[in-house]
Amino acid sequence: MKTVDIYTDGACSGNPGPGGYGIVLLYNGQRKESSEGFRKTTNNRMEMLAAIKALEALKEKCNVNLYSDSKYVVDAINKGWAVNWKKNNWMRNKKDKALNPDLWERLLNQINNHNVTFIWVKGHANNVENERCDELARNAITAGDLKIDENYEK
Repeated sequence: MKTVDIYTDGACSGNPGPGGYGIVLLYNGQRKESSEGFRKTTNNRMEMLAAIKALEALKEKCNVNLYSDSKYVVDAINKGWAVNWKKNNWMRNKKDKALNPDLWERLLNQINNHNVTFIWVKGHANNVENERCDELARNAITAGDLKIDENYEK
């Protein structure tokens, strides 16, 4: 199986506000970058969408090292929170709903398609690829042609 390194980042101008994500995929000396911007969303949604879109871009089952500066995303996967939320009908506990179930569902589905290791990296700490993802995400916000985050703006 191929091993792919993926770096992701999400950004918002205001939270909620206009947002975007950036991804960098690295495989065997090849590089692919992608980004999109949205009119109104949250930083956490963009962090999650970055991971989802990166994994969706893979054309076959891969071993993946996914680097993110989002403790929300990395901890929810590595500590099993997202799986438990799903088992509990998207409830964090007996009274609090889990946020972003639409994206957690997509992310969990993608994780099942690949062998993914989530690795937290400190943001804005001179990690070249993380900084590039941040730049892509921020540029997506200001590039215009912002999409609607349908499940956020309901």
